[in-house]
Amino acid sequence: MSGSDREAVPPVPLEEAVLRGVLAGTPAGIGILGPDLRYRYVNPALAAMNGVPAAAHIGRTITELLPDLDDPGETVLRQVLADGRPRELTSSGHTRAASGLERRYWHGAYHRLQAADGTVIGIVGIVLEVSASHQEQRDLERARERLSLLDRAATAIGTTLEMDTTCSELADFLVPLLADVATVEVLPPERPHGAAVRPPPHGILRLRRAGMAALPNLREQVRIFGVPGTYVDYQPQSSIPRCLASGRPILENLPTDDELGGMAPSSERVAAYRAVGIHSALVVPLAARGHPVGTVTLVRAGDSPAFTDEDVVAAQDLATRAAISLDNARRYTREHGIALELQRALLSEPGSPYPDVEVAFRYQPAGSSALVGGDWYDTVRLPLGRTLLAMGDVMGHGVEASVDMSQYRSMLRFVASADLPPHRILRRLDTLISETESGRPATCLLALIDPTRGRCSYASAGHLPPAILRADGATEIIALPVGPPLGTGHGGYELLSRPYTPGHVLLMYTDGLVERRGEDIDVSLARLAALRLPTDGDIGLLVDKVLALLVTEEAEDDVAVLAARITR
Repeated sequence: MSGSDREAVPPVPLEEAVLRGVLAGTPAGIGILGPDLRYRYVNPALAAMNGVPAAAHIGRTITELLPDLDDPGETVLRQVLADGRPRELTSSGHTRAASGLERRYWHGAYHRLQAADGTVIGIVGIVLEVSASHQEQRDLERARERLSLLDRAATAIGTTLEMDTTCSELADFLVPLLADVATVEVLPPERPHGAAVRPPPHGILRLRRAGMAALPNLREQVRIFGVPGTYVDYQPQSSIPRCLASGRPILENLPTDDELGGMAPSSERVAAYRAVGIHSALVVPLAARGHPVGTVTLVRAGDSPAFTDEDVVAAQDLATRAAISLDNARRYTREHGIALELQRALLSEPGSPYPDVEVAFRYQPAGSSALVGGDWYDTVRLPLGRTLLAMGDVMGHGVEASVDMSQYRSMLRFVASADLPPHRILRRLDTLISETESGRPATCLLALIDPTRGRCSYASAGHLPPAILRADGATEIIALPVGPPLGTGHGGYELLSRPYTPGHVLLMYTDGLVERRGEDIDVSLARLAALRLPTDGDIGLLVDKVLALLVTEEAEDDVAVLAARITR
C-alpha cells in the first residue's frame, strides 16, 4: 500500500458500540466505579467472576456485593481517587460464583477516570483471577509455612557462638514442634579438653551429645539414654552412622523390634525404647561447607503420629540452617582456644620479687562471647631490694593483641633494667611503641615497691588506679595522675609516691575485674572500694576472694589481677 493509499483510509471511530464489543470480548474483568465507589458498569467477564448479573452490580459497592472477600481494597481505591496515581491490588476470598477452590485470588489494576475539564468521574478496574489449583495452593501454603518456620528458627537458634548453647537451642526448637524428643550429637574434637576419654572400640562411632529436649512427661525417662555432655557409642549399622555416611536423612517409622535394635546405638536399648513408648525416629545430618558436623535425631512416642515426608523436609531445612551456626561456633571455639593457649604461653610466670615482697597473680579469660585480650602483668627485680610491678592491657582482642602484649612485656623488662623511676619507664615505653609500625596502644600501671624505705611509687599510662587493702580491712582507691596510653607518643607521665608498710596489700588489675557494660566507672570503682577483706593469711587466697566477690557473672573482658604485700 502506497503512502497516498494509507492517507485515503478513514480513521475508525471509537463509538460506544465498538467499545462495548471490546469490553465484552476480553477475558479480563472490567468494572467502572463512581466517586462513591459504587458500580456504574461491569463487563460480562467481571459479572461471571463475581457470580452476579451485570445489572445487579449497578449502584452497589464491592463490600455490599461480595461480603466474603478478605479485603475489598476500598482504602486503596480511595487513594487512587485522591491522588490519581494508579495502583495494583491483590485480593482473596470467595465471590458468589461457584468454585471448588478452598480460596480464590485476584489481581487488579486501578486507574482514575477524569472528564475533559479535569473532574474526577470514577475509577476503572481491570481484574484477572490468579487462583491456583488445590495442589498448587497446598504447595504454596507449605512453602509459606516452611519460610515462616525458618524465620522463627533464625531468631531462636545460633544466638551465641557457643556450640553447646546452639545445640540446645536447636533441640528446644524442635520439641514439641516436630518431635516429642530431640537430641543433637556432634563429632567430638580431635583433642577434647578436660578429663581424658578412652577411644571407642574398633568400628564404633563415638559422638558427643551436645543438646537434648523432651516433652515434660518424657524428660526423666529419656535421661537414661544420655544427657548433654556425655559421649554415646553407636554400632556401625545403626541409624546415626548410616546417616553420617550417606549424608541423607534416615526415617524409621513404626519399626519392628529387630529393626529398632538395628537402628539403636545397641540392641540392648530396644526394651527401654519400648518402655518409653518410642515408635518412630528421624535422623537428619548436620553438615556445613561440605563437612559433617553431627546429627539431629527426632523421636516420636505414645500417641504421636509417625513422621511424614513434610516432616522430613522441614527437619532438613532446620538442620541446614542450624549447621551453619554450629560450624561457626565450632570454628570460633577452635580459634578462641588457640588464641587462649598462645596468650597463656606468652604470659609466662612473672619474675620473682625479692624475699621481702610476696605477690600473687591470676588471669581469667573472658566468656565465650569475647576474643582473648591483651592483659598482662609482670614483676622485675631492681637494685637495692626494690621490686617493680607492672599491669597492662593492650587495646583490642585476638591473637594480634596477645603477640603485642608479649612484645611490650619484653620492652618493659629491657627499659626497667636501666633502673629508671616508673614515670620515666613509661615515657621510654611510649616512645618505643609509637615508633613500632604495627604497635597497638596499651594502658599500663607501674608500682615500684621499696621495702627499705617503706614507700611505693606509682605512674599510670591510662590505666585504672590501684587499690590498697589496709590492715584494718578497708579498701582505698589511690588517686593517681593519669597520662595517655602507651603508643601515642605524647608522653606526659607523672610520679606519685606514698608510704607502703607491712600489713597492706597492693592490688593492681585490668578493667575486666570491675567494669560492667553501661555502668559509670565511678560506680565500678566504688564497688571495689566497698570490699572489706582481711589482709593477713595466704595472699593467693585473698586474690581468689576478690575475684569471687567482683566477678559474679561470666566476664565480658579478660581479668588480670596482681596483689603484692611487704613481708618485713
